[in-house]
Amino acid sequence: MALAGKRGGQIVNADSMQVYRGMDIGTAKPTLKERQCVPHHLLDVVEPDEPFDVSRYIGAARGIIDGLHREGRTVFVVGGTGLYIRALTGGLIDGPGADESLRKDLKEEMTRLGKPHLYEKLCRKDPRAAARINPNDGVRIIRALEVLELTGRSIVEYQEEHRFQERPFDVLKIGLAMDREELNERIDTRTERMVADGFVEEVRRLLGQGYDGMLKPMQSLGYRHLVAHLAGQKDLKGAVGLIKRDTRHYARRQMTWFSADPEVLWLAPKDIATADEKVSRFLERP
Repeated sequence: MALAGKRGGQIVNADSMQVYRGMDIGTAKPTLKERQCVPHHLLDVVEPDEPFDVSRYIGAARGIIDGLHREGRTVFVVGGTGLYIRALTGGLIDGPGADESLRKDLKEEMTRLGKPHLYEKLCRKDPRAAARINPNDGVRIIRALEVLELTGRSIVEYQEEHRFQERPFDVLKIGLAMDREELNERIDTRTERMVADGFVEEVRRLLGQGYDGMLKPMQSLGYRHLVAHLAGQKDLKGAVGLIKRDTRHYARRQMTWFSADPEVLWLAPKDIATADEKVSRFLERP
């Protein structure tokens, strides 16, 4: 926000959870006051029960970025959903379109037998894809099985062939890195602050509005734990402990993902002066 504000720039969200309305505390969404200081885009664009995927994100984000570019605005894409950023800057893979009948069958199988069953199925049929997918990510598990069933090929093969080589934008990529122990402490503190700020009440409200606890966003980090708590399956202390643990695991997976990108310039979060210098040099190129 400091870098964007200094340049009259605007922020485009690249967090796959912050697109959902009503999911504010658990997604660490920027506050209304922060959004008044620096304009943000692609926040609160769909309801929790509406479909939203990387393809829809790319269509929306590229349109916004093109418009801001025409206005002469500096664009900051900010967020930790690696697939969104990779596809935005490098394009989508060429794979088969969705087969709604097959996808429905796989979803029903997951509902009936559970995500662990479907993930084990993927491990047996396509271990390369399974190694790249979070066992709790039902959407990506289903997509990998769908591609395999439709084409006989692993989704990994499509990814490796494509290699995200489209270059629609000139990009400076800045990643934030900190000591693991300090990061874990910040995760724990943030989780406790979210609960103090009303995270449980936010989940209770969403359930009260009729959003099923098994919806994709309601099964995301933090939300699924509190859905289980409100269903009487876990006490609050246990649920909070699991949120902290799973957030630490997610942070490690994020670092693994982004560390594989040689274009990322890694800086400490407090090193805003260096970030400011790098951004200035990037924007001042001939």
